[in-house]
Amino acid sequence: MLKYPIEFSAEAVSNSGIKVLWTGRSQEQEMQLSIPPEFNGPGGGLSPEDLFNQALANCFLATFKVYAENSKLNYDQVMVFSKLKVDLDDQKRPMMKECSIVAKIVAPSHPERALLLAKKASESGFILNSVKTHCQFEFQIVERIDGLPVA
Repeated sequence: MLKYPIEFSAEAVSNSGIKVLWTGRSQEQEMQLSIPPEFNGPGGGLSPEDLFNQALANCFLATFKVYAENSKLNYDQVMVFSKLKVDLDDQKRPMMKECSIVAKIVAPSHPERALLLAKKASESGFILNSVKTHCQFEFQIVERIDGLPVA
């Protein structure tokens, strides 16, 4: 049983200048970060937009994995592909407007159950439910060919 509240920490340190990459750290994992070229930065590191997109995609993936494990659903892989669209809101402020997520579930033991669990995960992920960003999902069951998953 989980005990709430649960806290997660992050840190980031940067020198002056828009073209300067910086270091972020979470869970003792270090990453290079940068302002993306789309916002006149140098690129070359993960941007806050990349991290937001990753958070949405991996929230779905982690939630699906928990539901599959609890439901005794076996599968070979889950592949998640996401695209984040940054656009202006009604007041002309940039925002994370929408995210398209395609989840391919490779060789599930029960395809119908896999689709139901994917839908449930898309509706109940903690991060997915904490943002204003509209997320659209597509779920696909993918079979194997000659022992290798189809990408």
